[in-house]
Amino acid sequence: MQQYRWLIFGLLSSSYILVYFHRLCTSVLAVDLMHDLNASGSLIGLLGAAYFYPYAIMQLPAGLLSDSWGPRKTITFFFTVACLGSIILGLAPTVTWAIIGRTVVGIGASMLFVPTLKILSEWFNPREFVYMTGLLLAMGGVGSLIAAAPLVWLSNWIGWRYSFVMIGMITLFMTVLVWVFVRNRPSDKGWPLLKAPDTETNLLLTGIAHSIKHVLTSIWFWPVAIWFFFDFAVFFSFVGLWGGPYLMHVYGMSRSETGRVLSMVALGLVVGSPLLSWLSDRVFQRRKPVLLLTSIAMVIMTGLLVFATSEIPIWGLYLFFFMITVCGNAVGAIAFTMNKELFPIRIAGTATGLVNLFPFVGGAIFQPFLGYLLERHEAIDGAYTVLAYQSAFIALFICAWLALGAAFCSKETIESRF
Repeated sequence: MQQYRWLIFGLLSSSYILVYFHRLCTSVLAVDLMHDLNASGSLIGLLGAAYFYPYAIMQLPAGLLSDSWGPRKTITFFFTVACLGSIILGLAPTVTWAIIGRTVVGIGASMLFVPTLKILSEWFNPREFVYMTGLLLAMGGVGSLIAAAPLVWLSNWIGWRYSFVMIGMITLFMTVLVWVFVRNRPSDKGWPLLKAPDTETNLLLTGIAHSIKHVLTSIWFWPVAIWFFFDFAVFFSFVGLWGGPYLMHVYGMSRSETGRVLSMVALGLVVGSPLLSWLSDRVFQRRKPVLLLTSIAMVIMTGLLVFATSEIPIWGLYLFFFMITVCGNAVGAIAFTMNKELFPIRIAGTATGLVNLFPFVGGAIFQPFLGYLLERHEAIDGAYTVLAYQSAFIALFICAWLALGAAFCSKETIESRF
């Protein structure tokens, strides 16, 4: 059983690579998409956000389906949908069809993370959960790596359209593997459970409506949710879309050079997720200090975007994209664990699905909003000016401060260790 659970984790985390690829792939290709689809900054912002709107909306169904229909069935059905969406995106003749394709991808990809956490909570004990969540997010770093320099290489070879078609077929292949090998819990293979079932007798929690009410009426749920909204609004709108055009327009980088800088996102996830999990479990033995420190760092970094928009040295840009990933995304493993520890295991899927709605709503709102702010300034030869980016980044600076305030208001969930 010990070996089999690592097979399950390997398949699910490999699938998560594809989720992250789709999440961030528009950044390095944004300029090409604007040209080939004859789209404005606002439309490209809408194209990028087309992944996040359905992703956000589907988070509540993701939690409910994980708790009722089962995570294995949920993942395989919706990952097939993601395959279809990727192919539509690759073959899109117009920006409208591209938006439709990316929307379908968002619907399909939305049903992997929450069900995966549900499965991990069954196959790994509570002390291992935060570490496994960190490893899962670290594997997402591989997806962000593929969405950077390797995607540039693949696009140069076969074009961005056939690149998405190829990714769609790989998604279908992973769907088959998940269906064949993944099981919801050890008992599905005839093995004993790793932990005793949740024995709480509050029958109100057994109903879907009461599970949702239990989560939403908890005052400690909301600081975590608000933190997710504003922190990930910064990450998804900057790293997920406008970071690539920013490097090309402000620093004059080529697509290949931009891909190399964006590759630091992968390193930030691979290093940051396990590192922050280790700091939380072994050094601080608490969750909140990690959330506070990374939130303070996000205020500093968004401040640099506003007050030193074109003055960051090239080597500093590599470090910047690494750090904004550690503090703006990898730390999500800590926040997800804090949220999970606020509620009983029987509604873990519902609680995770509800909180996971907020980061993607943030990305869905701020990706096109930054595009709107950029379009308020006249572009020169199709490139936005330093002043345009500086004014747009003020919105991210405000988001970082609001995320820090939410982190201060959050509840420590493992104080009992002292």
